[in-house]
Amino acid sequence: MPIRPFHLAIPVHDLKAARKFYCDVLGCPTGRSTEHWMDFDLYGHQLVCHEVAGYGPVTAATASNFVDDEAVPIPHFGVVLEWHEFEALAEQLHSHAVQFLIEPSVRFVGLPGEQATMFLADPSGNMLEFKAMRDPEQLFSA
Repeated sequence: MPIRPFHLAIPVHDLKAARKFYCDVLGCPTGRSTEHWMDFDLYGHQLVCHEVAGYGPVTAATASNFVDDEAVPIPHFGVVLEWHEFEALAEQLHSHAVQFLIEPSVRFVGLPGEQATMFLADPSGNMLEFKAMRDPEQLFSA
């Protein structure tokens, strides 16, 4: 079955700050927009940021779950990349002095499901995870 693009709409407190982060930092092309929302192409997936009055940055401490001894923020979203794409994105984010909640690292080393992962927040506090599987065939392995 072909992989289909995913659509996700999220709230942001400042659409201009969201545009700067998603375009300038992550390198996402833009799509349609109005003064209150904007489409971004996040690795072929449609991410829509909606400016919401009164919405504010959320801290990672709001909710988390431990995965491989790391407090992973819940909720979060992101993209599974190829290993070389992950490394390039990590370098790009470091060049923009992005603050990571969880620095780029490899977890489950030597086990099924070994993966590189990193967590960061956008300017509105929406949590993102980017990961890459050592063996992409193990993405859904039990």
